[in-house]
Amino acid sequence: MHQPSVPPHTLNRRSLLRGAALLGTAAATGTGLGALTGGGPALAGPAGFPSYRYVRDAFDKPLVYNPTGETIFPCVRGVYDKISGARGRYYLYYAPHDAPGGICLAYADRMEGPYTEYPGNPIVDRYLPTTTVSHVSSPHVVWNAATKEFFLYFHGENNCTRVARSTDGITFTDETPILSTNLVPNTTETSYARVFEHAVPGLGNRYVMLYMGYHTVAPGTRKIFWGWSPNGWDQWRFDPQPLVSPSGDGLTDISGPHLLRRNDTSYVVYHGNDGKLRLTEVGDAFDREVHLGVFHTPIASDNGRVAAPTFGTDGGVSYMVYEAGPRLSARICVARAI
Repeated sequence: MHQPSVPPHTLNRRSLLRGAALLGTAAATGTGLGALTGGGPALAGPAGFPSYRYVRDAFDKPLVYNPTGETIFPCVRGVYDKISGARGRYYLYYAPHDAPGGICLAYADRMEGPYTEYPGNPIVDRYLPTTTVSHVSSPHVVWNAATKEFFLYFHGENNCTRVARSTDGITFTDETPILSTNLVPNTTETSYARVFEHAVPGLGNRYVMLYMGYHTVAPGTRKIFWGWSPNGWDQWRFDPQPLVSPSGDGLTDISGPHLLRRNDTSYVVYHGNDGKLRLTEVGDAFDREVHLGVFHTPIASDNGRVAAPTFGTDGGVSYMVYEAGPRLSARICVARAI
C-alpha cells in the first residue's frame, strides 16, 4: 500500500463551531468548486441553495454492461474545452457497486442527457495492474490543469481509495492506492471519495478529498472525513477526526459527500440513512460543523432514497445528477435547479 510522504495531521476544527445558518442568493452550482454564481431571490434550500426538480433518468435504454442491476455514484464532467475528439460534450462516470463492479463511462451533448453508454465498458475493471480486487466502484474524475490529465478516484476494496490518470478521459493508467484504513485510526472503510480544488489556509494544499469512513467510535458509524494534497496525486494527508458526523442530523450513517461553496464559505452535501440529502457548513478552513438541515428530499419515483449527488451547469442552468432508489437497485437521475 502506498503511504503518504508526511504523517497524518489533526486540525482543531471544533474551536470555531457556530449555530446560525447563512442565507444568500440562489446559485447555479458548477463542476468546479468556485463556479457558483449568485442571482435571483433565495429559494427554499438551506443557505439559499436552489431546489432541484427531477427531469429524467440519465439513460433512456437498458445498459449493456450491467452485471448487478444497479448504477451508483455519478460524476459528470464537461470535456468539450479540455480534449479534442470527445464522444460528447459531457462525460458521465458511474459504476455498479457489488462485485465485480467496474468503472463505466457514458456521454451526451447536454448535461441533461440522455446519455449514451460507452461500448467498451467497463473502462476500469477489478483486474488492476498491481492486484485483483473483488470490485471497483464510486468513480470521481477531476481535470488536473497542471498536468492536462483527468485524475480518476475510485475504491476497491472498501478499505482502499485509488487514483489513476488519463489524457482522453477513457483510458486510465498508473493506478495508485492513496488512502486506506491504515492511515485513518478507528476506521474499517475508507471509500466513496470525491476530490475538489480548494486551498485550506495554512496547509499549502491545492486539493481536498471528502470520503466516507466507517468509524468505530460512537455516536454513529459512517461519517464524512477529509484529506488534502498539493497536487491531487500524492503527498496526501488525512485528518483522523471526522469532518461531519451523523448525530448532528439525528442519523446513524452518512455518506456520498460533495463540496459546494457560496456565501463566502464552504458546505458539504451528503446523504443520510433516512434517504434524504443534508447540508452542513464546514467553512473554507474546514473548522466548522453547522448542520443546516435537509438539502433535497426524495420524490415518489426516487423510491425513498437520493444519494451521491454531483453538480454542474450547462447553458447557465444548474443540474444535480444523483443516484435514486434502494442501495442495491439504484439508478442515475438528473434534476434541474428551479
